[in-house]
Amino acid sequence: MTKSATALLSVLVLAAAGVCSAADDGVDAATLARIAQYDKGPTSVDVSRYPKVIQGDYRTFRQKCSVCHTPARPINSDFALPDEWSRYVKRMMHKPGSMIGAVDAKRIYTFLVHDASVRRESLLESKLALLAPADRAEQEAKIAAVRPDYRAP
Repeated sequence: MTKSATALLSVLVLAAAGVCSAADDGVDAATLARIAQYDKGPTSVDVSRYPKVIQGDYRTFRQKCSVCHTPARPINSDFALPDEWSRYVKRMMHKPGSMIGAVDAKRIYTFLVHDASVRRESLLESKLALLAPADRAEQEAKIAAVRPDYRAP
């Protein structure tokens, strides 16, 4: 890549990051503090034991989500239920500069739901336990759609 192409790419990435972070203005102080804690956590996930398709989804997640924030933010967040991830991904894909299309959003969602059902199983189980039976069944069906070997506790 030429120096001018590299410089242009750097400017575009920084501009996109600025646009994305500017969209977070107006968030209350407690939420900002919680986000700051998430950002301080691990920035990657060992996906070597995940199915190959999920490993590919993880690469999409790392590439797309790091445009606006550190990958640590969703990795360490308190989201675990499929509906939480769905809302989060939809919100991110509609932020200016996110560059997340529908196909990438589905891949990101799939990774996040799978990862929560494996790496954050206790958090997921505690959230499932709080749901009404019909809502719990709905969430478990969404997990099983992403992870066919999932067995509800």
